[in-house]
Amino acid sequence: MKVDKIKWRTVRLGSVIKFISGGTPSISEPRYWNGKIPWVSSAEMTQGRIWNTERRVTEDGADNGTKRVPAKTVLIVVRGMSLAKEFRVAITIREVTFNQDLKALIPSEYVDAEFLYYYLLSQNGPIRDSASEAAHGTKKLDMQVIEQWPLLLPPLLIQKKIAAILSTYDDLIENNKRRIALLEKMAEEIYREWFVRMRFPGHEKVKFKKGLPVSWDVKRLGDILELAYGKALKESDRTQGNFPVYGSGGVIGSHNKFLAGGPGIIIGRKGNVGSVHWSDLDFFPIDTVYYVKSNLSKYYLYYLLQSMNFINNDAAVPGLNRSQAYSNQLYFPGRSLIEEFADLVKNMFCQKSSLLKKNEHLKISTNMLLSRLISGKLSVEDIDIHFPPSMQNEQDVDHAQLHLRK
Repeated sequence: MKVDKIKWRTVRLGSVIKFISGGTPSISEPRYWNGKIPWVSSAEMTQGRIWNTERRVTEDGADNGTKRVPAKTVLIVVRGMSLAKEFRVAITIREVTFNQDLKALIPSEYVDAEFLYYYLLSQNGPIRDSASEAAHGTKKLDMQVIEQWPLLLPPLLIQKKIAAILSTYDDLIENNKRRIALLEKMAEEIYREWFVRMRFPGHEKVKFKKGLPVSWDVKRLGDILELAYGKALKESDRTQGNFPVYGSGGVIGSHNKFLAGGPGIIIGRKGNVGSVHWSDLDFFPIDTVYYVKSNLSKYYLYYLLQSMNFINNDAAVPGLNRSQAYSNQLYFPGRSLIEEFADLVKNMFCQKSSLLKKNEHLKISTNMLLSRLISGKLSVEDIDIHFPPSMQNEQDVDHAQLHLRK
């Protein structure tokens, strides 16, 4: 149902928004850094909602060389290489400071901050395309362009309702991300408890010598697995499909064919040397990575490989030498304990995979709603969102169902 836009109006962004520039406190002044106040750079602007940052400033740092903004402040990237691919916009969850590559947007009383955040998300492509060339090949957003950018503005109550609907989906996505992180931490901790601290089931009855079970063998990595070469696949040669394409930094695209069956492990050979990635799906590893072949459980190998000391020892052609990787020594616990570990953590990996799929569906629903609500093509009064009762106690969350009233 199309919205009656009689009460909607289009205004210039600069007429209802105040723009604030950020900055960087002096790096050479120790009293400005390692405090408790987040300092946001372009790197953190992929989060959407800003809570934590890599670097933090002190109270003195916040008052010297940068600016403070409160919770629910919209931040945008106005300079940097990221503008070649995307327009980054985020909203703060707490008081933060920010650097000179960002602008903070302070709305007037007629604009809801969360609505503004979602509106700017809906303008990602056009705003990105408006960026101009800056020095050293970077991109920048000219403030004259941003200040003149059209903002389709409904009444304030409608703005708040639109933001509430969209944030409901974002809340679910964030909750699932937290649960994924917890599952990852649990599985890793079990690995460390069993195979690093040697507190595996029945360890009390096992004979140890110099802190190691006498029944464990010393092996080389090459004894238990093969690092198979990926295959060259240029971006221009890919056909978008259902199979992720892996480079040394992780997923770099998709293809309609796969080279290796999932679940599988990918290891960076060039670029991100020694990086370890997991794929639930069949996948296509390109020629900058290895993928693992072995008759041992990949759940065990995934954590084992993360503990390996992979050295980039080829100065002429930087990369991971396979012979060097194979020479890494390890204490092999035996197949029975490995299988017991795999049986325990497999369910955690399955739960993680399920949550990732649910987040993909939630993102699709969010993007569909975002464009239709922000453009006024869909009224907030025409939407019912039904969530399963299990969502109330954070149990297994099914995909939220969107229904449009007839």
